[in-house]
Amino acid sequence: MPPGIPYIIGNELAERFSYYGMRAILVVFMTQYLAFSQSEATIWYHQFSIAVYATPFVGALLSDIFLGKYRTIILLSLVYCAGHVVLALNESREGLALGLGLIAMGSGGIKPCVSAHVGDQFQPHQAHMLERVYSYFYLSINLGAFVSTLLTPVLLETVGPQVAFGTPGALMFLATFVFWAGRREFIAIKPFRQRFLAELKSPQGLRAIGVLAVIYFGFVAFFWSLFDQTASTWVIQAQNGLMDKTINLGFTTIELLPSQIQAANPVLILTLTPLFTFLLYPFLRRYVGTPSLGKIAAGLMLTSVSFFIVGWAEGRMADGETVSIGWQFLAYVVITAAEVMVSITALEFAYTQAPNAMKSFIVAFYLLSVSVGNVITTVVNKQIQEPLAPTAMIAGDPTRLRFEDIARFEPSQRIDIVGATGVEVVADDGSTRPLGGTYLVSAVDSGAGTVALKTVQQEPLVTRGTFSADTRVSTYRMTGADYFYFFAWMVLTAGIVFSVVARFYRERQFIQSLDDAERIPDTQR
Repeated sequence: MPPGIPYIIGNELAERFSYYGMRAILVVFMTQYLAFSQSEATIWYHQFSIAVYATPFVGALLSDIFLGKYRTIILLSLVYCAGHVVLALNESREGLALGLGLIAMGSGGIKPCVSAHVGDQFQPHQAHMLERVYSYFYLSINLGAFVSTLLTPVLLETVGPQVAFGTPGALMFLATFVFWAGRREFIAIKPFRQRFLAELKSPQGLRAIGVLAVIYFGFVAFFWSLFDQTASTWVIQAQNGLMDKTINLGFTTIELLPSQIQAANPVLILTLTPLFTFLLYPFLRRYVGTPSLGKIAAGLMLTSVSFFIVGWAEGRMADGETVSIGWQFLAYVVITAAEVMVSITALEFAYTQAPNAMKSFIVAFYLLSVSVGNVITTVVNKQIQEPLAPTAMIAGDPTRLRFEDIARFEPSQRIDIVGATGVEVVADDGSTRPLGGTYLVSAVDSGAGTVALKTVQQEPLVTRGTFSADTRVSTYRMTGADYFYFFAWMVLTAGIVFSVVARFYRERQFIQSLDDAERIPDTQR
């Protein structure tokens, strides 16, 4: 095994702890601490994801043309650290925007470089180890994600946002140090400059870009449109008071926080990745083969099953039934199996199909598919919002909205209230906070022409004050189970079409040579 691999794996473990720890609490922080509505929080989250997976092009160009991978990773890791510091110290919408912007630049910028840097450590005679090492790489990602996803929600709940966001920041500083410590062991591929531009315009470069654009933007993007909702709409679903978050282990009972169920994904990755790598794929290879694009097509179709499951659970809660969070866990099993088939395969595929001077650039191309997937989710969530015009808003116990026509409203329908409302929510202990966010219709009074509201935790919404004219109220054109079913049918269709398209692609393989390597001068370490 190349001697630089342990440093890369260690760096990735700590960096992913920082990223997923911050990401795990992001939607909860927005909805519970900054009074975002569920729709607004979903859109902000996916816009952040768009930026995270669009900025890899910046890192790729810096790496392949100017600085090389090692120097680019060190530089942008410091930007990344600065973003965590801002999130920890500035608890406001402005601080959130600036902190997420810096993290998007740092995290996104290093992504293609780190992924390609793994492959750069291998020579042609070691190419058979790439599949295994990318699996180790993915395991380190998910070990860090698992620990942080369990820990940071507890920190947010018990000690507040500063420590909850500061802890991932400390791990990012550690990640940067671990990577710097491996500087004498790395094979560092030098920037290609002219060769990059020449290869970009060459037939093989243009072919790689054209073919991979179709594969990643036309099909793989649909997987990410669904997968990244595990940290947004799935967390929002888990906040519903009708979802029983109790886990009975026999000897003890655990009450999960809404965002902690995300820890199921990394622990399942730790289980399923070795199972697929060492058992399932070798078995299939012996009898039917395991072409990369075939794995991706099967993974896309499998992804749809997970959204049919959470859609079913959402439908039961809309009918007033209590649903176990075990249904979300089952959906996580399915979508994680799909992730192993799609994400790990697509990452390795991006590296091997890229000409040698374009490794980071093509990996960034793959990562842009994640951004495109989040664009799909953002557009859908913006389109399903429908403004409402209540004729009166009445604070009290319960809080009510009056409309000219209330025939369209039904119990458990979601209502967003945003803006400077001038009204305060009164908690059971007498404490107050500004009204804002997403609420549910608890009852419809046809005689009075009003709808009464409750919280998403299924508790009465008690308020006081007088509503301001700046208050904005909206609902959704597509809600509940229909929302999840829409995405399920979308990715299922993409998988079926891709299984046909994949038959026409012939894979190639490009592996780096030591002729392209350089030692990192002491002055630049």
